[in-house]
Amino acid sequence: MSSRTTGALALAFAFALPELALAQDKLAFLIPTLFGPSGLTVDSEAVLPNGDTHSGHFNSSFQANFSPFNSALAARLASVPLPAPASGFTYTFDPALGVFNRSTKSFGPIVTDRAETIGKKRASIGFAYQYFSFDRIDGLDLGDIPAVFTHDNPVAGTGRDDVITVNNAIAATMAQFTAYVSYGITDHLDVSVALPVVSVDLAVSSEARIRRIGTVNPAIHFFYAPTGTHYGDKAEFTKSGHASGIGDVAVRLKASLSKRPTLGFALGVESRLPTGDEKDLLGAGAFAVKPYLVLSSPHGAFSPHINAAYQWNGKSLLGGNVLTGVKEDLPDEGVVAVGADVGIGQKLTLAFDVVGRRVIDGEQVTRDTFTALNGTSKFPTVHFSRGSYNVVDGAVGLKANPGGGLLINLNVSFKMNDGGLRDRVTPLLGIEYSF
Repeated sequence: MSSRTTGALALAFAFALPELALAQDKLAFLIPTLFGPSGLTVDSEAVLPNGDTHSGHFNSSFQANFSPFNSALAARLASVPLPAPASGFTYTFDPALGVFNRSTKSFGPIVTDRAETIGKKRASIGFAYQYFSFDRIDGLDLGDIPAVFTHDNPVAGTGRDDVITVNNAIAATMAQFTAYVSYGITDHLDVSVALPVVSVDLAVSSEARIRRIGTVNPAIHFFYAPTGTHYGDKAEFTKSGHASGIGDVAVRLKASLSKRPTLGFALGVESRLPTGDEKDLLGAGAFAVKPYLVLSSPHGAFSPHINAAYQWNGKSLLGGNVLTGVKEDLPDEGVVAVGADVGIGQKLTLAFDVVGRRVIDGEQVTRDTFTALNGTSKFPTVHFSRGSYNVVDGAVGLKANPGGGLLINLNVSFKMNDGGLRDRVTPLLGIEYSF
């Protein structure tokens, strides 16, 4: 090979194209621009110390597949569940006395729903705060995501069997403040609207190292910056960003079809409107519709319930490729939840739930081992695939009534398996007033 083609490898922070400058301020562009053409590896040429130029020529399936990884991360960030907008106080009208009476002896669940409706011309308003600190994806630690970059056209026994290993750390947090209102159109029909305001922080860092399997000369393959700084065999790349604003508004209708003393049955439909900016991970970027059914069986102060739903999601940049502007369908989800709420005296209710979601044909990442061409050097990496998987969460909470129509809600959700993007514990604090 000529000196030009055997010169030092230039891996650099490349300047983005002018038309992408504004887009890169958006959080959904943060990860793919760190690892894509304008990040860790570049296809453009950089000037070397000896005056030669040498095009970056280390690539891997990790780089090619990082867009789906970003989709899995971004889509999960943009589709965190909203607290149930159902009222803790439900009423039925007694025509003989001409008054409304409470229809249950508990204040109901917090993260799921019950069959009872709020009552004709009754209303409730509420506010809830949730905080998510995501730390794992498909069971992998987000602070330790390995990958391997291989040389173009690798050949054993030559400099082309050198590899670059990277260890990536992703920090993702989300605070969600939701305001919601519910209104009883009739004794059997409710309408609810939920408006989330979302704040997202995302940061990623990558520690990269050249593994000299086929070379010993430090002038062959090294990290080099456009400023002229010689990095050597190691380099670190970082990006971070913050965004806040309105998320995806949810509108819900629920119809009670049966109000027997010990059995309630309701059907409903919830629609999510793409009002949040998906490029800043504030919303899913797609319209969604979720029909659902609810069964509840109150026996005095004890009321078990079952929820079942299926959510159809439309096309979004987060399901496709944010860099090219290609939209694809976000994964659909089936949801089943079982739980119970227990009234303790007149002022307190305990709520318990297990919520299972089946994500249909979603992005998944698994840990793997890369074996170099010499057959002995092995490095950790990750493997990408599409498939359906389960997400199971538990929830424990309480509702307290300090007086009148006021309720204070406290809840903790916790993961019960490793599917998808997860945090260990999600706290919720809410307040609700019915009138």
